[in-house]
Amino acid sequence: MNLAKTLSTIADTLSGGLFDNIYKTVTAYFPPDMPEAQKQQLKLALKELERQRESDTQRHLVEAERLLTERIKELEGTASDLKALPIVGRLILFARGAQRPVWGFFTMYLDWRWFSEWQLSTQQQTALIAINLLVLGFLFGERAMKNVAPYVIQALKAKSTPWKP
Repeated sequence: MNLAKTLSTIADTLSGGLFDNIYKTVTAYFPPDMPEAQKQQLKLALKELERQRESDTQRHLVEAERLLTERIKELEGTASDLKALPIVGRLILFARGAQRPVWGFFTMYLDWRWFSEWQLSTQQQTALIAINLLVLGFLFGERAMKNVAPYVIQALKAKSTPWKP
């Protein structure tokens, strides 16, 4: 989940139902014989107020995400900063670029050993599942975990039940 979506969800939760609450409160103080035209104008004005609030919230969320990205760039530096260091900089760039494939292939190796020959305890299997979810989440995001998790569970069930010809 990205930062903007998280902050948007928080903002919606904190102000959720604002339009409905204001409309109910305002109409409770107006006379019951208030003309329908005035009620509609009030609804339109309140909807415009809510639309403006949502627009302001989105603008602030975009700005907050931009500031966070800039801050991360300041703290971590960029690839061009690392190129200024002759040997160490290129080594760090290589390590940064190789990290995902190394973790991915290492996890694939662990899974291959797990499913082909290892007999692991429940605790060890749980640890390997956690490693898989962490690596898959890091490498491919939340969608990969949601797509792969049912197959991992199915494989675990198949491995725990004896095979019958």
